[in-house]
Amino acid sequence: MPTSTHRLRADFSERELRDALGEFATGVTVIATRTPDGGCTGFTANSFNSVSLDPPLVVWSLNRRASQLTAFERTACYSINVLTHAQQALAERFAEPRGNRFAGVAFRPGPGGAPLLDGCSAWFECRHHSVTPAGDHVLFIGEVLHLGRTHAGDAMLTFHRGRFGST
Repeated sequence: MPTSTHRLRADFSERELRDALGEFATGVTVIATRTPDGGCTGFTANSFNSVSLDPPLVVWSLNRRASQLTAFERTACYSINVLTHAQQALAERFAEPRGNRFAGVAFRPGPGGAPLLDGCSAWFECRHHSVTPAGDHVLFIGEVLHLGRTHAGDAMLTFHRGRFGST
C-alpha cells in the first residue's frame, strides 16, 4: 500500500470513465423532496441502488454543484420514484435544468410528505441514514420508511450507453 500523500493519477480521461460506466445498464428514477417554502424539487437519477434489507437502506448520489443539494441535505424526508418506459418524457424533464420541474406533473404526497409521482412502478419514501461527501458528489444513504408498487407490469425505463431504453 502506498504511503505517499500524493494522489495517484488515473491513466484514463473523464470521458473514458463515463463511457465505461455507461456499459452498465441502470434503472431510472426521479428523486424528489419538499422545499422549505412548501414547493417541490427533484431530479432524474440512475445512481440508485439497494444497500441493506435489515435495516432497509438504499443509496443514491447528487453532484455537489447541483442546485437542489441544499434542499436534499436539509430535508427530513424524500422519495425515490422508479420510472416505467412510458415515463421517459418525465425523466427528460427532470434531467433538464429548469425552474419548476413539477409544474403540470401529477403527484401526491407520500405518508411522510415527499412527492410521489403518479404512474411509477415503485416508490420509496426515506429519511437520512447518512450523508457523505465523496469526490464531486454527495452520497445519500436513506432509511426506507414507506414503499409502494403499482404491479402494472409496464417495462422499466433503463439508461445504457447514454440512451434511454427498456427492460
